Amino acid sequence: MQSEDKLCVVVLFGGMSSEHEVSRVSAGTFVDNLDRARYEVLTVGITREGRWLCTEATSAQMADGSWEELPGSMPCVISPDRADHGMILFTPSGQVEKLHVDVVIPALHGLWGEDGTVQGLLELAGIPYVGCGVLASAVCMDKAVANALFDAAGIPHTKWLSACRWEIESDLDGVCDGAIAKLGWPIFVKPANAGSSVGITKAHDRDELKQAIALALENDHKVVFEAFVDGHEVECAVIGSDPAVATRPGEILAGAEFYTYDDKYKNGVSQVVIPARLSEEKLDEVKTYAAMAYTALNCEGLARCDFFVEHGTNRVMINEINTFPGFTPISMYPKLMEHEGTPVPALIDHLIELALERTEKQHG
Repeated sequence: MQSEDKLCVVVLFGGMSSEHEVSRVSAGTFVDNLDRARYEVLTVGITREGRWLCTEATSAQMADGSWEELPGSMPCVISPDRADHGMILFTPSGQVEKLHVDVVIPALHGLWGEDGTVQGLLELAGIPYVGCGVLASAVCMDKAVANALFDAAGIPHTKWLSACRWEIESDLDGVCDGAIAKLGWPIFVKPANAGSSVGITKAHDRDELKQAIALALENDHKVVFEAFVDGHEVECAVIGSDPAVATRPGEILAGAEFYTYDDKYKNGVSQVVIPARLSEEKLDEVKTYAAMAYTALNCEGLARCDFFVEHGTNRVMINEINTFPGFTPISMYPKLMEHEGTPVPALIDHLIELALERTEKQHG
């Protein structure tokens, strides 16, 4: 039986992206910090193959992957039928059970989770959800589209260009020539849609550039080329909308030449410094651009806005926006919010309130 005096919250985790493992850890932060006096919590894991399973796994079992082997997990779907307003469970006895859902926390990173796909399902279902909507999620996932919108909105950004697979396959040398002429060396080469630091290479010569393009094409059909910025990497947390509220930035002291996926999530060699080691004036400038960028790309709920502050010139340039940032113990977003006086349990409460408010405004 579902409790009538508690909100039913579904935490989605896992997923089919290259950030599956990080999602499992992020979701555990939500599971461990949701107030059980206020919320009935259901956890739904999505396997790497795309199966949806309702599970009673602990955060530790989610994190280590053993949740998939637990007895009692039930196949489930979120129904797009608004009359259901929730989840359908397929029980071991062959029965179909409907559960009303009040709000979903899609703690999914990367493709098929952070890119507007799951958000679209939840919009169809009429179920409130934490985080950005369909448009902002899709736009921020595609680095080429996001860069074009940053340019249109006057948000400073490094020089860049993009190329699709068919352009590259028909004239690889021409694409290389164009990138070298516009950007100089070194060149960052990125898949447009892969997510967090996956498939990214810093190329120093033509051979490396060609190898980098091949790697990027393994992760996406579109490749983004960006000029190298020698600068501080800093990150702001932004929350809400009407108006968006940004924190001052923190920074990561990376362990590798650039901030890799393993640095971010696995080997713990990076260190977080809050606030970033910048002047007061520069901290406020980054904060202002974070709110501008978030608003320009139609973000809602939450996002992390990443910037460079160029050495020598002190120019602030946006790098990217993450519409569902990591919530692991070493993640920047919750650390920034905590530094501003909002610990994780209160932050989660606020994110749920924002989700409910948005649905109320949109659908009444």
